[in-house]
Amino acid sequence: MRTRRTTSIAALAAAALLLAGCAAGGGPDTGTDGTPGVAESGPGTAEAGVSGEVTVFAAASLKTGFDELATQFEQRHPSVTISPISYDGSSTLATQVIEGAPADVFASADEANMQRVVAAGVAGSPEVFAMNRLTLVVPSGNPGSVTGLADLADPDRTVVLCAAAVPCGAASATLLSDAGVAASVDSYEQNVTAVLTKVASGEADAGLVYVTDAALTGDVETVEVPGAERVVNRYPIAVLADAQSPDAAAEFVAYVLSDEGQAVLRRLGFGAP
Repeated sequence: MRTRRTTSIAALAAAALLLAGCAAGGGPDTGTDGTPGVAESGPGTAEAGVSGEVTVFAAASLKTGFDELATQFEQRHPSVTISPISYDGSSTLATQVIEGAPADVFASADEANMQRVVAAGVAGSPEVFAMNRLTLVVPSGNPGSVTGLADLADPDRTVVLCAAAVPCGAASATLLSDAGVAASVDSYEQNVTAVLTKVASGEADAGLVYVTDAALTGDVETVEVPGAERVVNRYPIAVLADAQSPDAAAEFVAYVLSDEGQAVLRRLGFGAP
């Protein structure tokens, strides 16, 4: 009797261990064969859950940087699509946003136009993500023999600037005023890209653009402008109040502000915020 009782208890214990082993084999940290596996959760889980289509309105001077950031962001978030980004002068984009243009994110080349959007109640709390400054550009070979800001007052030279309502135009006006120069302007453009295009094509002898834009083409030369370092544009970015994909939009803004996003902007010549 003692022998049979002992054997029965041993059998029950073995069965219990077998059941425990089966339960462990079905857990999240083991494979289907009962061997240890890899847990499903991890640092990328929350990011993987972000989805939607994000529409971005961004200042023209951000095109190269934001195109690259959008591509990298989509690679990290396969369920998010960044629509073709709308680039233009910040004042034009701000007006469109205030009037109800469908957008999720607005990135301005100055704080004044961002504040217009905030004051209209259509943007959340903006954060500055980059800085920029102006430089004087001339066509390759400098056919107009431009040596500095003072030459922009010469009516015999063709000069193009950004319109006053555009951030690069406001910065240009400040820079010229500080230098005591009354420029003889032949054409005012709605964004900095248009200024750069006219100078690069030889349609103008000189123009003021951001240093980041001047670095994008080999068809222009830069002329040192004393005092330009004191006229700096601060670039803010914000998720818009009526964003159709607010979570994905917030994730994109966070990526622009991240170390990785900032590294892209620094490489292109933008200053740290």
